[in-house]
Amino acid sequence: MARLCFDYGHGGEDPGAIYKGRCEKDDTLNLGRAVAKELRRHGVLVDETRTTDKTLSLKERSDMENKKKYDYFISFHRNAFKPETAQGIETFTYTSQTAKAKGLADKIQKELVGVGFKDRSVKKANFHVLRETKAPAVLVEIGFIDNTKDNGLFDSKFDKMAEVISKAILLQLGVGYKEETQPPPSTSNNQTLYRVMAGSYSVRENAETQVAKLKKAGFDAAIMIFKP
Repeated sequence: MARLCFDYGHGGEDPGAIYKGRCEKDDTLNLGRAVAKELRRHGVLVDETRTTDKTLSLKERSDMENKKKYDYFISFHRNAFKPETAQGIETFTYTSQTAKAKGLADKIQKELVGVGFKDRSVKKANFHVLRETKAPAVLVEIGFIDNTKDNGLFDSKFDKMAEVISKAILLQLGVGYKEETQPPPSTSNNQTLYRVMAGSYSVRENAETQVAKLKKAGFDAAIMIFKP
């Protein structure tokens, strides 16, 4: 069973980048935990350097990772430069990257670009959490917190980002992604419900294509299986 270590940048007395009252430490924690939840649904073990608004040094983060054997270490961050001048996604590996780290970074970068972020490419860096951790490590800068467009994408596509990052990680682990089953709607109190359908298909691929079109158009859609 795969085991990952997730690191949510900054926290506590270290807010990270701030723009118009928005703190990097909050965005990294919220998105990272959403990804962790999705991976756990697929049976992946995920340890986290923090689960609350807690101050942690870089050494404390790498020391935690070094205590166990992990398949990958992933650090979540948001970028900043000059207000409203830079935007996009960039994913980092250590300067002497492993093939596994590069493979994971490429997959995460591709998926987040697909959400709508500008592609700033996969890069190498001598960051502490990349250098001092034992597992193949990546650090992803999920848009610029001082860019209104990136913040709009981060908020409006939050669930989608958690989904595609999870898919990228699962693909790297060789684990198939499973759509989350939706519970049937409640029919208590003799309430009458009206279901809207957008087609029935005998081939699953056709159904998945239709769901993708509906989601792209802004509709909440899911595949429901009916057996006569």
